Amino acid sequence: YYKSQSAVQTDIVFNSTLMAELLQVALRIAVTDATVLIQGESGTGKSMLAKFIHKNSPRSSQPFIEINCGAIPDNLLESELFGYEKGAFTGANDRGKAGLFELANGGTLFLDEIGTMPLHLQVKILRAIQEKEVIRIGGSSYTSIDIRVISATNTDLVDAVRNGSFRKDLYYRLNVCQIEIPPLRNRKEDI
Repeated sequence: YYKSQSAVQTDIVFNSTLMAELLQVALRIAVTDATVLIQGESGTGKSMLAKFIHKNSPRSSQPFIEINCGAIPDNLLESELFGYEKGAFTGANDRGKAGLFELANGGTLFLDEIGTMPLHLQVKILRAIQEKEVIRIGGSSYTSIDIRVISATNTDLVDAVRNGSFRKDLYYRLNVCQIEIPPLRNRKEDI
């Protein structure tokens, strides 16, 4: 799978050599199916880079599903990610609901602010990535999934692993390919 330079899909506006080099790296990563960890300060364009990777990948015609892990309360995050069966809990939809892992099947799941993920959900995410299957809340059988996971954070996950707030095995599973987006102050020609 290879795209010519004219076929590259981007909404990213830049003028710096630093960003041109970063996007070349992202293009080389895009053609693989490896998990990607994007790091950078708030406002550097981590979400845009994740979309860039997806748009230039063999999965580009499939769904790109994005979730901000820090914006959803812990008690709702699990049902958003993994879905639930009918009657799984009080107030559950009568028909159940597919989770974002299922909705992203064939495409890309972008986990923004992964550093805020609660420990009890990190185990389930690790299993979903490793085994390529998920189980809904209240479910009794696994559903196979074929997704690429891209995650992003503005926190230092190495420190989080050291202090016990982020699982080491999940960190290594997410950090197959790492891209660090430099802050705008280091690439002023992009202003």
